[in-house]
Amino acid sequence: MLNESPPPPAEPVFVARGLTKVYGDGPTAVHALRGVDLDIVRGEFVVLLGASGSGKSTLLNILGGLDMASSGSARWTHDGQTHELNGASDAELTRYRRQHVGFVFQFYNLIPSLTARENVALVTDLSDDPMDPADALALVGLGARMDHFVSQLSGGEQQRVAIARAIAKRPAVLLCDEPTGALDCATGVMVLQAIEQVNRELGTTTVVITHNAPIAGMADRVLRLADGRIAETQVNTHKVAAAGLKW
Repeated sequence: MLNESPPPPAEPVFVARGLTKVYGDGPTAVHALRGVDLDIVRGEFVVLLGASGSGKSTLLNILGGLDMASSGSARWTHDGQTHELNGASDAELTRYRRQHVGFVFQFYNLIPSLTARENVALVTDLSDDPMDPADALALVGLGARMDHFVSQLSGGEQQRVAIARAIAKRPAVLLCDEPTGALDCATGVMVLQAIEQVNRELGTTTVVITHNAPIAGMADRVLRLADGRIAETQVNTHKVAAAGLKW
């Protein structure tokens, strides 16, 4: 019997080298990132842990094209083409965010006068190859609630609408900044199950910022940030399903 060849290495989605971010100048300057090196591969689920002010959100914003590093390189690869995010024009970053990145934040940013389906449809109207809003909502467990207005939905349901809105344009990357920060544990677990399902079923590269250490158990890899640097990297050989998390 012939030996099978090993699978090819996963394609990197992000490659960051020497990323720094400084706000202000002189003695009052804030060094949010201090020379971060980072690789994230396609389909990976990464959790960023760290105290407030450790640089988590700054790093996520640079990867998502919402902010630009003071120095260093942040390269994004898609369909075999590599693009440098640091130094890209506003138009290039807008196109990148619109076509390739889904964002989920702590606060849902939904439009109260619209239904769940209509909130998701706002994004699909801007996409080249969108999901049907009903399919996106069904994926996060809201198929029966899609025609309810925002005021008729619980906090956890609103956050799942925000996830459906983020994934409906079929982004290559889903970036989540404290998606459970405003929720109790039981509701937060339901939100994490939706994110877990998106990563598993769609293969969406997923990065989640959290201050809740137990959430790290569901990741492929955990990066702990401290003082603007990646202080520790942990690979989970056995992942914990979101349904089993408690904090």
